Order: sequence, then C-alpha cells, then structure tokens
Amino acid sequence: MNPTVHIVDDDTDFREGLAWLLDSRGLATRGWDGAEPFLQSLQQGGSTWECSVLLLDIRMEPLSGLAAFERLKALGWPWPVLFLTGHGDVDMAVKAVKNGAWDFLEKPFQNNQLVDRVEAARQAALHMQTEARERLPFQQALAALSVREREVLDQLLQGHYNKNIADHLGITQRTVEFHRANIFEKLQVNSAVELAHRMGRWGGGLP
Repeated sequence: MNPTVHIVDDDTDFREGLAWLLDSRGLATRGWDGAEPFLQSLQQGGSTWECSVLLLDIRMEPLSGLAAFERLKALGWPWPVLFLTGHGDVDMAVKAVKNGAWDFLEKPFQNNQLVDRVEAARQAALHMQTEARERLPFQQALAALSVREREVLDQLLQGHYNKNIADHLGITQRTVEFHRANIFEKLQVNSAVELAHRMGRWGGGLP
C-alpha cells in the first residue's frame, strides 16, 4: 500500500513543485487547487477516502485551510493532516495541531526535512489503517454479545474469578466457564489480560 499525498494549495507553481519533489522520492501525489474541490470529492465518496496524507495550505481563498480542516473533522476525515504555513501563520498552525492536525510544515522547506515529515505521516496513516482493520471486527463482535455474555465480560474486566462471577450473577461456575469461553472465541482473545488490553484500546466501555 502506497498512501497518496494530497497537496491542497492554490499556488500552482508551489503545488506542482512540491508534487515533483515528492514524486521524485517515490511518494504518490495528487494536487488540488483549493480546499473546495477536495472537500467536494470527499462528499462524493470514492478513492479520496482511501489511506492517505493531506498537505493543506493554511492561507487560501475563498476557503482557508483552517476552515477546511473544521469541515474535514465534521466529515470524519481519519488521516493525517499537515498544514503548509508561512512564517506569520505558525501560531495558527500550532493551534491547529492542538485541535487535531498531525503536524505543520513552515515555508520555505528544507527538502529532506519535508520528505521525512511526510513519510512519517504516511507511516502513521498505514498504522491507523491496520488498527482500523483490527478494531472494526472486534467492535462488531463486542456489539453482538448476548446480555449474559456482557454481564460476564463486565465481571471479567473487574478482575473477578469464575467462582466470584457465578456468585455475583446467581449462576453456576460451569455456566460462567461456558460464557467465558464463548466471549474469548467471539472476541478472538486467548486470555483475560489480552481481553482487558483490547477493551482498553477499542472497547470504549460495554455497548
């Protein structure tokens, strides 16, 4: 998988020069002459949503990079966003990072540093994609647990042993063992420790 680097900048010369630099380093790119066309592409669905990195110029007309970023968040854009900024826009870029952007790059760039930062963002995007592929089946299996299985799961996450769980729920220890085995099989875990770890990462509490 080679994540695309989307370059959104209304300066044609800069956009094409940046695309040439990244292409020369083996990074796939796609240029956009403003935020609106990119957002419209997202709203229409399709390949724009695939694993990628977004380089977003902070000062554009009519829609600024910051305004576009807010719309991206509202749409649920999951991939890293790096702001392209001039010296006078650094404070805005820092605030954007605190608000969920991945990083910012200050013009003029040192080529190697820029490529390194973009490559780091691409690796982060790949990691996010792998994480999402593992998380979704877990969450679907979690949502499909029966009411009793959820009760047993809750007790397991509190660190209780089978006998204690049986006493708490008013069922036999053998029934607890049966539900425990089903939970482990459905959630694809081999131990209570692994179960707690995955619930901490992906569970978000019982559904």
